[in-house]
Amino acid sequence: MLTIGQLAGYVGVTTKTIRVYHAKGLLPEPGRDASGYRRYRAADAVELIKIRTLAEAGVPLARIRELRSGGGLPEALRRIDADLTARIRGLQDTRQRLRQLAGGQLAALPEPVVTYLGQLPGLGFSDRWVALQSDLWLLVFATHPETARTTFRDQAAMVADPALRAVILEYDRVHDLDPHDPRVDALAGKILAATRARYGEDLPSYEAGSAIPALVQGAVNASSPAWRRLDTLLREGLGVRPATPAPPS
Repeated sequence: MLTIGQLAGYVGVTTKTIRVYHAKGLLPEPGRDASGYRRYRAADAVELIKIRTLAEAGVPLARIRELRSGGGLPEALRRIDADLTARIRGLQDTRQRLRQLAGGQLAALPEPVVTYLGQLPGLGFSDRWVALQSDLWLLVFATHPETARTTFRDQAAMVADPALRAVILEYDRVHDLDPHDPRVDALAGKILAATRARYGEDLPSYEAGSAIPALVQGAVNASSPAWRRLDTLLREGLGVRPATPAPPS
């Protein structure tokens, strides 16, 4: 027979925790000795270990009481085990990504995107443009993994096309211009013509209700007053809402 303090010490909980379990009906109150002290048996220790294990797995106390009073404990434990396995894998993935990011790797981007970004400087794009593209693709792949690859392939194909690449390079280079420089207006006309030739009336679509396209274009616009005015001219020319990024960019 064990005192409450001995039981707490053997199982690895506090006496206060045991009293909480008593109060919530999780662990039956044992009998008391002649002096009025609770005395616990081995069976009480076994029950307490089960309750502690469930609680440490993140199961709410109210749910533990339901499980122990009902008949579905084995199946519930299997579900809890599956949930814990998934959580462990998620934490391991997060840990690996943190280590890769600490090492300067673009862990959240697929290898084709990393390769593509590495090729941009050799094609004449500025370091500023490459850094911006890296951040934007990180955002897109993190928030829209289902459609990000399709969007990326479309953008990569544009850069691979010499005529379209020249337009995108010009987009990069007007960054430091005055927003009302005639070259900004001229570039807007080129992009409008290229967009209509490439897509016709079927402009690239984005997930309904998503704020990400606006965030992406907002990040681009915030980088340069010239880019911000260019976006305005393109949206006016294409008749699209601000939430739709103006391709190509």
